[in-house]
Amino acid sequence: MGDAARFVRAALARSAFARLVLAFVALAASGLAGGATPAAAQTAGTPGRFDHYVLSLSWSPTYCESAGNRADPAQCRSARPFAFVVHGLWPQNAVGWPEDCQKPAPFVPEPVVRSMLDLMPSRRLIIHEWRKHGTCAGLDPTAYFDLVRKARAAVTIPTEYRQLDTYKMVSPDEVEASFLDANPGLDAGMIAVTCDSRRLHEVRICLDKSLGFTSCADVDKRACRTPRVVMPPMRGG
Repeated sequence: MGDAARFVRAALARSAFARLVLAFVALAASGLAGGATPAAAQTAGTPGRFDHYVLSLSWSPTYCESAGNRADPAQCRSARPFAFVVHGLWPQNAVGWPEDCQKPAPFVPEPVVRSMLDLMPSRRLIIHEWRKHGTCAGLDPTAYFDLVRKARAAVTIPTEYRQLDTYKMVSPDEVEASFLDANPGLDAGMIAVTCDSRRLHEVRICLDKSLGFTSCADVDKRACRTPRVVMPPMRGG
């Protein structure tokens, strides 16, 4: 065999080996990512199989301001002065959460949608939350949204966050403390305040299947770490 032929064969061998190594590294990285973030990897589930709920209360003015022209006008036009609204009631596990447990999702009756608009002021939001999270609760749409209303009634919004007419700088800790004061039995391991780099987004409260407050370390560890954030004002009435 000539030198040229030997060179070609050696190059091909190195190339094949390199492809094998790269494939192995990609597979290993995929497995490590799944292990490190089990919540993100858990994209489907079985209806009714979960550990507890998360009631997510969204500061509506943050959504409206950050979404801009993409915001749902049903929630964000100037005559819709919402403060904390229900983002969703999410079945949750000790680590991670189930999603999209029924495909296609059962239809939500129109009277049920209309009945929820005082708590979840967007038809689009109601349908999205049912499909992504509600289908994992093991309930039909009517029973699930009845439970959402009961969960919301189980939480008292602190007085200082029911009406906000100007921008307010807060720390996540003081918002959390206000919710703890307003809700006997709620403690710091049962609640998480979330934010982006400058705005308060949500207050997430963990509830057991009987809608009592419960601990949730996996939710709490995702809380906002920014020292000070802004709460945009409510829109005009």
